[in-house]
Amino acid sequence: MAIKHLFARFATKTSEWAGKPVIFILALIAVIIWACLGPFFDYSETWQLVINTGTTIITFLMVFVLQNAQTRDTRAIQAKLNEIILTSHAENRFIGIENLDEEELKRLDELVAKAAKGRGETEACRTEEAAKAAPLKKAAARKRPVAAKGNKQKQRPLEKN
Repeated sequence: MAIKHLFARFATKTSEWAGKPVIFILALIAVIIWACLGPFFDYSETWQLVINTGTTIITFLMVFVLQNAQTRDTRAIQAKLNEIILTSHAENRFIGIENLDEEELKRLDELVAKAAKGRGETEACRTEEAAKAAPLKKAAARKRPVAAKGNKQKQRPLEKN
């Protein structure tokens, strides 16, 4: 378990480091220096092999490091979205849809687009109704006891006490 934690920290730091502009500039300078050395080495196979081998090794290793960091970031974002779904008026059936296959995701996307299009027609009416109801909601919120807010926070399923 310790090696997973160690690699996760390494992957995070390396991906942060690799994404900085200064690293790109350093890599660009290395390529320019390599290209300038071409005439001195008669553009030999060894000269070409140096850049090919170096870039291949770096690319090969970075794929694993960046994939690890990206996977963890994706899982964290998914957990945050699930928390938002659970604590909002959104439908809970969307939790876990990242595990659907491509065909099921396409079908779900079509259904959501169709529902959004249907809502668009009534959106003007809802906006008008909401504008009329807003002053009433604000007045009711001012009259609401403080304990009501505390109860809502207790409903958050993923929140630590």
